[in-house]
Amino acid sequence: MSETPEELRYLESHEWARLEEDGIVTVGISDFAQEALGDVVYVELPELGSEVHAREEAAVVESVKAASDIYSPLAGSVVAVNDALEEGPDAVNSDPYGEGWMFKIDPIDASGMDQLLDSQAYREVCAHQEQ
Repeated sequence: MSETPEELRYLESHEWARLEEDGIVTVGISDFAQEALGDVVYVELPELGSEVHAREEAAVVESVKAASDIYSPLAGSVVAVNDALEEGPDAVNSDPYGEGWMFKIDPIDASGMDQLLDSQAYREVCAHQEQ
């Protein structure tokens, strides 16, 4: 079973979101997603300062198997991107919830986190997709 940290929120499309103490939201893809993708070879991140929209494409991950769009869990402005992924995209595989984070947004409305899946609901989505 894939790791699904309790403190995170998830999208059905396998992105995770963590609300930081300063109100910024860190975004990445789940352990389930990186396992399904296989070895990540390239990550296209959003531009700093760009606006992202909830549940719309914000980034792209390419693996040895496929390319996959990464959706933003909330609307807001991109305030940081994980530049280390340019040289080491494999961090998405080895540490999806840590060094493999992708971008950070300053959300327009952080209460949107409440509409995202909790870890239990996300595990159910993953279990259904594994069948």
